[in-house]
Amino acid sequence: MLFSEYARAQFQQSRKLLEDIAEDEEFLGRLEAIAGAVIVCMRTGGKLMLAGNGGSAADAQHIAGEFASRLNFDRAPLPAMALTVDTSVLTAVGNDYGYERVFERQVQGLGRRGDVFVGISTSGRSPNILAAMRKARELGLVTVAFCGAARTEILDLCDIALPVPSEQTSLIQQVHITAAHIICAEVERALFADVAAPAMR
Repeated sequence: MLFSEYARAQFQQSRKLLEDIAEDEEFLGRLEAIAGAVIVCMRTGGKLMLAGNGGSAADAQHIAGEFASRLNFDRAPLPAMALTVDTSVLTAVGNDYGYERVFERQVQGLGRRGDVFVGISTSGRSPNILAAMRKARELGLVTVAFCGAARTEILDLCDIALPVPSEQTSLIQQVHITAAHIICAEVERALFADVAAPAMR
């Protein structure tokens, strides 16, 4: 296959997936539910925690950055953190307890009832994400899964799942970051309505 043919096919698959999701009322409802959970969390003094591996770790950091800094307009920072950035914590926990517990231990130490934990796993099978989900539920956090189409244990461990109807990692990740931007935009709009209205004109 020529490179141009491969590239065109990838763009066409991406476009079709995004178009399908845009018309999927169940998916849009899940997206709205996640935004609503984050709004309630932050209005009551809670925080958003995110974790993932590889590209999903980068997504966790990207999303946390949008909340802590800004997305669409200037406003106060929002409490969001990626559990993927502190190499001392990650290597200490990985060395002492095993890589499967690098996020679980952070959730246990930092999480409080009413916080929101987002576990990002394109496969839905990442052991360290599943362990963190279990601990988050035990502690009374709202658990959210960003995942793919595979029906795995992650669906049983979360309060709200956002399964992307694809099994191709790159496409799932594209939707995850787009969905995260939509969620962040809605949280901004809801929490800073007085600033958002003129800024969005």
